[in-house]
Amino acid sequence: MTFPPNPSEPRDASAHALLRFPPEIDSSNAGDLLGTIVSRTRTGDGQQPRVLVLDLTATLFMDSQGVRLINDVRRLLRPATRVYVVARPDSVAGRVLELTGLRRDVPVYDNLPEAMAA
Repeated sequence: MTFPPNPSEPRDASAHALLRFPPEIDSSNAGDLLGTIVSRTRTGDGQQPRVLVLDLTATLFMDSQGVRLINDVRRLLRPATRVYVVARPDSVAGRVLELTGLRRDVPVYDNLPEAMAA
């Protein structure tokens, strides 16, 4: 799965970068998503954004591979980039984040404007 380019997304290393997740995250696409996320967050000069916001609001299905993916992103982009997640509390992604305890380790916001302003 690839993320289409969005010219309105910030590319300055000091800014917030936004990546929207697909409707499903599982073993069939988690590896490709990780590669895409890492490549999209590194600029030509090797800089990374200060904050990366992972938007899961359109994600209708997510299993443990989604949790692993978020943890891998955090690990690979540390310490230069903080990772925030957007997931509605009543969504499958929100429940998975709650059940696995990832909400304790990663800031999770209920909506995109809050995450982008943080």
